[in-house]
Order: sequence, then C-alpha cells, then structure tokens
Amino acid sequence: MNILFVFYVPSGGVETLNRQRCSALKKYNINGHCLYYENRRVFINDHNVPTFITNNDGEIKKILGTGNYGAIVVVSDFQALPRFRNMGYKEKIIVEIQGYGPKETARTALRNAIPIVTAHANGFLNPKTPHIMQLLDELYPSFPKFSFNNCFDTSQFSYRSLALSNVPMIAWIGRIEDNKNWREFLHIGHQLIQQYNSNLQLHMFEDPTISDPKQRIEFEKLINQLSLQKNLTLHSNVPNSQMAAYFSMIGDSGGFLCSTSKVEGSPYSLLEAMSCRCPVLTTDSDGVRSSIIHNQTGKYYTLGNIAEAVIQAKELMTNQLLREQIRSNALEYVNKHFNPDQYCANFINMLRSLGVKI
Repeated sequence: MNILFVFYVPSGGVETLNRQRCSALKKYNINGHCLYYENRRVFINDHNVPTFITNNDGEIKKILGTGNYGAIVVVSDFQALPRFRNMGYKEKIIVEIQGYGPKETARTALRNAIPIVTAHANGFLNPKTPHIMQLLDELYPSFPKFSFNNCFDTSQFSYRSLALSNVPMIAWIGRIEDNKNWREFLHIGHQLIQQYNSNLQLHMFEDPTISDPKQRIEFEKLINQLSLQKNLTLHSNVPNSQMAAYFSMIGDSGGFLCSTSKVEGSPYSLLEAMSCRCPVLTTDSDGVRSSIIHNQTGKYYTLGNIAEAVIQAKELMTNQLLREQIRSNALEYVNKHFNPDQYCANFINMLRSLGVKI
C-alpha cells in the first residue's frame, strides 16, 4: 500500500524522519511518498521514494488522485485537512505533531484547530513528546491518539574513524531563530574558550533559508561582540550524508553536540550524534527526554544557566571514564529504543486500529 507524508519544506528533522521511515516501511510493503509545499534550497537529500514539491491545488489533486494512498500523514499543517478533503480524498488522514516551538504556541495552535481536526482528521501521532501528549489529552480527550518513538537506522548513519582534530570541536544544529536559542550557544562557547581552551572550535550547522532575518542581524552582532570570528565556523545546508563524518570527528576530538533549544519535539540531531559516538549536552527541552538520560546517554544543563552548562561541558570533556560510558551507552540506547522495525510495528498497528487495510 501507499502512504503520503506531507510537510512544508524538505529541511530539518521532519525531512530526516521521512527518509528514515520510508526506507524502514519498504520492508513491510508500505510505500512512502513525500509531498513538500516548497523548496528553498539548491540541494535536497535523496529520499529514494517519489518526492513531490508543489503547493498548487491542481498538481496536489493529481498526486492524490493517482497515488492510491491508503492514508495521509500531515505534519503540523491543519489547513491541509479541509484542503485535501475538498480535493476528494476520502481515506484516513493522520495529523502528526513533531514540534511546535514554545508550549503556549503549541497550545494555541492545537486549541484553534479543534473544529478542523475533529471534522476532517482521523487521529494524532507524536513521538512521545511529554507536553504534546499532555495537550492532546486535555484538548482532544476522546480523539484517537498514538505516541511512539521516531525511527533511526544506525546501520545507515554511524561512526566513522577519521583523522583526529588536535582541538576540541563543539557543534550546534538549528535555525537562527528564538526557540533554537543560538545566543546561549555562543555564550557557552565563549566561556569555554575563555576558561578551558582558547583554540576550541565552534561549528554551527544551519539552514539560512529558514532563519529569522532580524535574528540573523543580532546573531552576527553577537559574534562580533564576543570576538568569536576565529573560533567559529558556519556550515550551511550540509548534505545529511556528510553529517556522520562531522559527528564522528567532533566526538573523537573530545568535543560534543550542544543543544540549547527552549522546547523540542524529538530532535533527530541528537540521535544522529549519539549514533556516531558524539556526546550530547542539552537543555531539558521536553522531547529530548526520549533519548537523553543524565550522565548515562548524555548530559543536561538548566536552560539559561550558562555557568552550569560550562561546568557540565568541562566534565564531559575532561572526565574520560564518564565520557566513554556516555558514548557507548548512547549508541546502545538508540539501537534499542529507536529501532526501525519497532517503529514499523507501531506504525502498522496505528493504521490497523484506524481501520486502514494493510
């Protein structure tokens, strides 16, 4: 059978999720197709499945008409529900919530969508994000809801032994916008350069096509204020196939991935780092609880507490016994809890419970 996954742009964690689950579901004779409304980048990661990029009603209606989709999974776009129904689509539609930024933003969006969702959708899906699960139980008490971890294939994205860096590398991944909290990363990096190693290198991986223009100006201003130019490297739209090499080098350099987000769903960047033996230091941004256990599979620091982040970062870089335990435990945890076969079993059970014939 065919399933259509719908999202705004082929970027970020949702794009990674779509590639991962389409690959995994093939084994169970479920063919995933992907529809994105627009592409702002020159490069698109190969999905290895039919991938459409259009926001034209006529073209989308044709895709729905010829795709023979047993179900559609729409990520975050509530307006797609009446839109697709008006195009004649009569099968099941599942609304997937992978993240909505601040909790109040999520509450407002989910509350405002109640009439549309109850009229046109058949269920909700989310990756066990605590605040989203709580909101769905509160706002949609009798509506079908499904919560299970995203999938990650560690055999396809894993550690590589490469040339060692002679200085620690610290990575950050995200968009230059408020919720990703880039300011905090720059301040943490600045403090570590001042207190720990003046040659330490900061690597920020981003998609500039979806950043906030006003924050971009503030971002460049803060880099100058903190004199980070010689320690900071910006990477724009790095193909996902190259990220395993970066994470491996960062882990082997004695560095780590630093996630400063205020609120997250289930960030793929953490799973990718963990799979490549790159330790993670993160805020408790809610959705990360599915993968990070403090001092076992990674480390936490309190959002806004830069001094605490620096202390945790130093321990992660200097306590070699703890560091190696975290690197090994993290990989084992991803293998066990984000297993693609486990995801497929959950996904198929969801479809069957909604009456979709597999």
